[in-house]
Amino acid sequence: MMLKLFKENIRIAFGSIKTQLLRTILTVLIIAIGITALVGILTVVTALENTVSTNFASMGANTFNINQYENTVKNRGGNKREIINPIISYPEAVAFKNKYKYPFTETSLSFTATATAEVKYLDQKTDPEIKVLGVDEHFIGNSGLEISLGRSFNQFDIENNTYSCIVGSDFEKGLLKDVNPIDKIISIRGARFKVIGVLKEKGSTFGNSQDLRVLIPIQVARSLFTAPNINYTMSVMVSKKELLDEAVDNATSTMRRVRKLSPVRDNNFGIGRSDDLINRILGITKYLGWASWIISIITILGSSIALMNIMIVSVTERTREIGVRKALGATKITISVQFFIETLLIGQIGGMVGIVLGILIGFAFAAAMSFAFVIPWMAIFAAFATSFMVAIVSGLYPAIKASQLDPIEALRYE
Repeated sequence: MMLKLFKENIRIAFGSIKTQLLRTILTVLIIAIGITALVGILTVVTALENTVSTNFASMGANTFNINQYENTVKNRGGNKREIINPIISYPEAVAFKNKYKYPFTETSLSFTATATAEVKYLDQKTDPEIKVLGVDEHFIGNSGLEISLGRSFNQFDIENNTYSCIVGSDFEKGLLKDVNPIDKIISIRGARFKVIGVLKEKGSTFGNSQDLRVLIPIQVARSLFTAPNINYTMSVMVSKKELLDEAVDNATSTMRRVRKLSPVRDNNFGIGRSDDLINRILGITKYLGWASWIISIITILGSSIALMNIMIVSVTERTREIGVRKALGATKITISVQFFIETLLIGQIGGMVGIVLGILIGFAFAAAMSFAFVIPWMAIFAAFATSFMVAIVSGLYPAIKASQLDPIEALRYE
């Protein structure tokens, strides 16, 4: 009996919606705009968080880098002064690696030789957009990279300065397409390198491809690329996570000794932990989430008023109908449930339209920014819950008003 009554109320609700189609569409659109703002921004935020986590998690939570931090602003006596840290030179990098002997760690040295190299193979060549890095045998493991074909550098390659290289995965789609890249000879700045490995695809980070690069032994890179003020990076992998904090402290003191800093001087270098970087970036995204809630709440407040208004008008226009129903034996609960179901239907339709539009907009932004898109289940749940609450708040008063109409007065209404 209850099920039949519920189905009848649903049928009546849809009939009422059809008779007020234009007004219902406008109300649905107002609700949908608020839900779209909520779902759209949360979708972009989720995609951004997923991209950041994916890109930096490959570095490993047990990795930290020592590098130059420049253009750091510090307050001194109320005035801001720009401090530029000195670069980390090759002798300093080597000295650090030799002095840093903390247990369960592995240190690698690397530097970016150029970001605009032209690579040749036979009579073909690339555009000058290839990044060349000088690395040692520990770089790939410490950077979270993987070899998809061939092998990595070994100690013999680095110590004997062999003219070997490892290329990014994009080379298999371009310069070395349709051939087995292993043992092929490519040319960089007139020097011939034998390809010994291909990196696993990494994709793009914020529009910058991670697969258009060539890794060569660090000493070979130093001999080919002799630009002044080359800045080196030391990357340290700690095999036991519980030792990470102590390893960072030990590395800080070691680097201070390398740079002969007195106890009263601040560090003139920077240490960046991969997990700190992830947390810092993800911490920014929470403000975008708050912004989406604020925008959607303001819009949804307007949609709640609009939905309540349409239901109050509906009650007024159907006063005589309500009187007839009451005269035929409909109870207050039956009348209030009927109007309440109408409100819920309009609210949920608006919510569903908003969810679809929000996901589509979020997907478009994620695709444009090269973010890793994921379905924002949390945003969808929040949207359904929000549209449901809007319907409850907006439908409660009109439903009560309809149920309390006097049947005799309602029958007299014209």
